[in-house]
Amino acid sequence: MRETEKIWMNGEFVDWAEAKIHVGAHGLHYGSGVFEGIRCYETDAGPAVFRLTDHLERLHRSAQILHMELPYSVEELRTASHELIAANGLSECYLRPIAFYGYGELGVHPGPNPVDVVLMTWPWGAYLGEDALEKGIRAKVSSWKRVGPNTIPHVAKATGIYLNSMLAVIEATRAGYEEAILLTDDGYVADGSGENIFVVRDEIISTPDLSASILQGITRHTVIEIAQTLGYAVHERQLIRSDLYIADELFMCGTAAEVTPVRSVDDHEIGAPGPVTKAIQDVFFEVVRGRDERFSRWLEYAEKTPAAPGS
Repeated sequence: MRETEKIWMNGEFVDWAEAKIHVGAHGLHYGSGVFEGIRCYETDAGPAVFRLTDHLERLHRSAQILHMELPYSVEELRTASHELIAANGLSECYLRPIAFYGYGELGVHPGPNPVDVVLMTWPWGAYLGEDALEKGIRAKVSSWKRVGPNTIPHVAKATGIYLNSMLAVIEATRAGYEEAILLTDDGYVADGSGENIFVVRDEIISTPDLSASILQGITRHTVIEIAQTLGYAVHERQLIRSDLYIADELFMCGTAAEVTPVRSVDDHEIGAPGPVTKAIQDVFFEVVRGRDERFSRWLEYAEKTPAAPGS
């Protein structure tokens, strides 16, 4: 992670090195937090944050599920996000809002603990590497199962849930693969450690439905709309492991991963990137860089460029 100058913390800009929390913070001990991953892209009209409001609304919904009342509205966080990007002088970056139960009591119940809210920005290139976007990645079906929806609610993008993903991706990378694919307890395909997954066969696109304990991904929704606009049929349905092995094409998507082809699963080779994947990927990158008017509503520009704090 490349350090930037400022972090927005509970309504104030603080120096990167001074953005600290107490070791007794509830979120540190119990994973009682919610977060988002958002990208800002450089465009001809200036820095544009992709689907910022959609992400911040999901942050609020995630907090609601955890009985966490955020002290800042979507609009307040939206404004703060643009101000932070400008304060750090970034034309392109990753944006990480996070809210968590802070320092107070350390029982499992968060009780009266305050809710801390933080925004971070830093430059971050291709999550799985630039080569991955062009040539695809090798994935492994994990021995770790995706946690069920009635165990932990995957509609919430909650910090503690990601231990499940962490174990899966460590297992995959230690075995020499770039990413993990998790199955549900019933053996259906769920998702990657931090991405939604799409299978293409006979130019028909399929993706696991929400019953597979997956996050209701914003990039997933983006890909579905792009694909349908391009004339492809998209089905949200149950997928089994062998669907991955016999796919004509396979790709993953997410804010960090963007649209990344998969070239093999468990050493079963898949063409990557195939023509459908490439078509969707090409449009996606045109969209986020402000070069496709059909989807311009997804780009959120700052209304003005504020001065850096203290200037």
